[in-house]
Amino acid sequence: MSFGRPPSINVGFKVSAPDRGSFPLDHYGECKSKMQLYMSCLKQNGSESSPCRILSKDYLDCRMNKGLMEKDEWKNLGLAHLDKSPDSTQQTMSSGTTSGSPPAQK
Repeated sequence: MSFGRPPSINVGFKVSAPDRGSFPLDHYGECKSKMQLYMSCLKQNGSESSPCRILSKDYLDCRMNKGLMEKDEWKNLGLAHLDKSPDSTQQTMSSGTTSGSPPAQK
């Protein structure tokens, strides 16, 4: 009984890129904080992704800049119309809301 690949198969073996939509894991946690912000936003909004799209764009931007996914245009990712500004992202997370309205007074 033989295990592994026969030597003759190595001749034509070719590595190909992963399918679109699959990308390497972030083993070193380079974008972990951005992912946690996005996941927290999803949790606050009952898994509704619309209010968290700016955080999603920020997370994908981090992945593209760190080489964890292939760079692509925002229009291809459905995020071209979003303004990725750190102020709006910070306001979203600090207020606990994503609608842009001030937090409720107690």
